[in-house]
This record gives sequence, structure tokens and C-alpha cells, in this order.
Amino acid sequence: MAELLLIICFASLLFFYVYFISSIYFGLSKHSTEVKAKAPDEFVTVLIPFRNESGNILQSLISIENQSYPKDKFEVIYINDSSTDDSLSKLTGAEKSSNVKVISLPDDFLPNAHKKRAVRFGIENCKGEIIVTTDADCVHQKDWLEIMLSCYDNDTGFISGPVEFEMKNKLFDKIQRIEFAGLILSGAGLIGNDKPAICNAANASYKKPAYISVNGFDDNFHLSSGDDEILMQKIWKEGKYKIKFCMNRKAVVSSSPNKTFSQFYQQRKRWASKGLFYINKFLILKLVLIFLFYFSLLIQILLGIIFSTIFLI
Repeated sequence: MAELLLIICFASLLFFYVYFISSIYFGLSKHSTEVKAKAPDEFVTVLIPFRNESGNILQSLISIENQSYPKDKFEVIYINDSSTDDSLSKLTGAEKSSNVKVISLPDDFLPNAHKKRAVRFGIENCKGEIIVTTDADCVHQKDWLEIMLSCYDNDTGFISGPVEFEMKNKLFDKIQRIEFAGLILSGAGLIGNDKPAICNAANASYKKPAYISVNGFDDNFHLSSGDDEILMQKIWKEGKYKIKFCMNRKAVVSSSPNKTFSQFYQQRKRWASKGLFYINKFLILKLVLIFLFYFSLLIQILLGIIFSTIFLI
């Protein structure tokens, strides 16, 4: 009887999973890969918060300085978030570039939600009407900024961009790369279906008026993560602006996978915790059902091992 119930549950979850994947595929098909020739008229600010990124910060700076987008149309602000290594000193001289600025988060900022506070501090000190966020451990293709900005029109307020983990040789790194790609594609499909839920601050952009209109991060500083996704959902719910995904290979930002399973687990736990605060509550149910489907696969394997062992005995 228990086995029959398990089969029924598995079949139900499989049906939902196939339906979900089909809807994601349908959503992906709605995105255009066309690149507009005209850049937005607004000045652009790229915000890069960092903390203890000594091993990555110079690589980030090089890829940002090599952007094909005209330097007189954008600025780059690195926001030091209480680094204790030599990240800040490695950026010494970066401000010699005409469009790069380095600022530090004041000590009197509250200790929680550091990244959100760093981004907000950057917005308060920027000139741009369009904000682009990325991480200091990311590498960008030379046309990244130009392609991301080409997605804007008068009606668009938020753009989610593609992110991938760098190709590594370890099996754990390859598994992370596949799993992360699934998350990014799911997010793109949901945006295509006008149900935005998943995006990544390593490659995101929004208009400052859209950010101000929904009070930015003011109502979710108690969360350790989720600033990008909840902001996107707030802009979508308000209804003034459209949400887009930049479906273009040249817009992909590369990042490094987690080095240990413990880091991977802690990261996914942070990401899962923000799901409770999603505006679209029905989406939470969908994500839970997807988890249950994968969990049921694991249970099936374990039961198969147990029953086969009993049979052999």
C-alpha cells in the first residue's frame, strides 16, 4: 500500500514537473535575442559591492574597463563593504580612470543586510538614472554592458541578465554549473510568462525611478539575501514597468562555483529563506513541488537499494 501511494505521489509530481518545464520552455521562447542599435539616453551607473575579494577584484576591474560601451555614458562605483583584506588597496589607482570611483560603506551602517546597504549607498552616491549591479568575483565580456542596456525601452524598468559558473574540472563544480544553469533558465522562463521570481544580482539592471517608486530595499533589510528578486517582484507588482530577461550570449556574466559543499549548502539555504517573502505566493508552492519531485527521486533510489538488499537476503 505504501509503495502504491509513493508511486501515485511520484506520478503526480512528475506530471507537474513536465508541466512546469513546458511552461518554462514556452516562456523562454518569448524572449528576443535582437540587439537594438540605439543605446538608452540615460546615464548609467554600474555598482559593484565587494568584501574581501582580493583574489578577484583586479580581474573584475579589467573586464569592466574593457567594456565596449562609451565611457562617457557610464560610471563604475566599487563599494567597499568592510573588507579586512587588501581588496581596497588593490583598487588604488583605479580612480585614475575617468569613470571609476571607489567608496566605502560608513561604519555607522547597521551590520545586517550588508550587500543591500552597500547597493543603496552606491545608489545614493551615483549619477546614473539606470543602475546595473554585478559582483566583484565576476568576469564580463566586452559587449556585456552594451547588450544589457540594449534591452531597455520606455516601458521596461528591470532587466535580469544571464549568469553562469565557470567551467571547472571537478565533478562537484560541474554539478553546480548544471544546477545553477537550471535556476537561471527557470528565472528567464518565468519572466517570459510574466511571473518574475528568480534573478541574480550578479547581472541585473533597473531604472532608478522604478527603484525609488517601490522604496527600494526599505522593507526587506531584515533578509540576508533576496534584494534583487524581491525588488524585481515589487516593480512588477506595481505595474508601471515591464520586466525583461536579456537573452543574449554576449550578456552572460561568469562567476566561480562554491569551493565546498558547506558553502553551497549555506548559499542555497539563504536563497531558500527569501522564498517566504515572495510576492507571488503560488510560485512558492510550485518551487516546493519541484523540490519534492527531486526528493522523491532520492527516496525511490534509497527504497530500491533497501528492497533489493532485503530480497537478496
